Amino acid sequence: MNNDLIQQLTESFEGHAQDTENGVEYWLARDLQQLLGYSEWRNFLNVITKAKTACEVSGHDVANHFVDVNKMVELGSGSQRQISDIMLTRYACYLIAQNGDPAKQAIAFAQTYFATEITIHNARENTMTREQQISAEHVTNNKAVRDTLLSRGIRPESLPPAEDVKKVERRLASAEKKAMKNPDGLAE
Repeated sequence: MNNDLIQQLTESFEGHAQDTENGVEYWLARDLQQLLGYSEWRNFLNVITKAKTACEVSGHDVANHFVDVNKMVELGSGSQRQISDIMLTRYACYLIAQNGDPAKQAIAFAQTYFATEITIHNARENTMTREQQISAEHVTNNKAVRDTLLSRGIRPESLPPAEDVKKVERRLASAEKKAMKNPDGLAE
């Protein structure tokens, strides 16, 4: 699959995302049906049923990821009719992709897309956890150093500010130049 097609499919999938009033991200199953290359709703419902089973078996509450809704659609005559649809979380979309027909190019893309998304998500989670651990360790170490100084009667905030490293480097370089000019001064 070429990069242009991958980019197009990614943008198409992400472009169909919606948010509830509470900020929960979701996709509508009838939109996802088209994105994944299913022309008939009844065939796509079979995939959704398998995905719901996978959701339940994995210990997740199906009702949190697959929410039945109704929506109005325009008919060719200009009138409207109510049809059933399903609000899907990103996790539900992932399960649908995993249970779809891998011979369909869009399903193959979706399976790869979600595998990549999960890897990226896990890497971010691990990085955040590691950063939190490091931050906690810094706080613990700083507290231990402060406690040690205080136990010796040293209050860090009362100490004079440290001399600038650049000033020290310049002073040492100057002293070295003077020593090179007057090598006899060292022999005492």
